[in-house]
Amino acid sequence: MAYKLIRTDKFDEELFDIICYIATSSGDKNIALNYLDEIEEHAKILETFPEASSQPRSSILRKQGYRAFVLAKNHIAFYKINKEKKEVVLYHIVDARRNYIKLIRD
Repeated sequence: MAYKLIRTDKFDEELFDIICYIATSSGDKNIALNYLDEIEEHAKILETFPEASSQPRSSILRKQGYRAFVLAKNHIAFYKINKEKKEVVLYHIVDARRNYIKLIRD
């Protein structure tokens, strides 16, 4: 049975910021929308294979139960699996090149 994919408000806010940045910096909203499609397509993998990712390198995030999954190019999604409810909850999406541990803890 597939897992239900749930996006938190924070995840949606971060995703919106990423897509707006790409649209603004590229000057082409279609580039941003194509990237959004790519992210959403990668995220769907978690519905069938919620453990297809790795645990984060950060012991702080591991202790909190997060898993990390690369969603297109340089972005990582942090999520938790609820096996009882058959849910994958997406909490954050961040640029892997940034200090994402600080971003997630704030």
